[in-house]
Amino acid sequence: MTAAEPKERVLKDISMFGDSLKLLSGTKLDGKMSSVVEMAKLYASDAQSYLDKGDILTAFSCISYAHGLMDSILSLVGLK
Repeated sequence: MTAAEPKERVLKDISMFGDSLKLLSGTKLDGKMSSVVEMAKLYASDAQSYLDKGDILTAFSCISYAHGLMDSILSLVGLK
């Protein structure tokens, strides 16, 4: 595995997170669900920040957590 491969993986996961956000577009969420989505967005943003600093492991952890939160919301609203 080259050093670029993990970075590309994180970039792909960040892009996939954006796709998940698009799935929620137009979906009415209650206050708690909206809060979880906002938290997931912050984790995704943190992933990009850590990636920019070269900390790929932390970036991967952040985007993985963001995906977990988003998957939960998508499941609750019946989109997954």
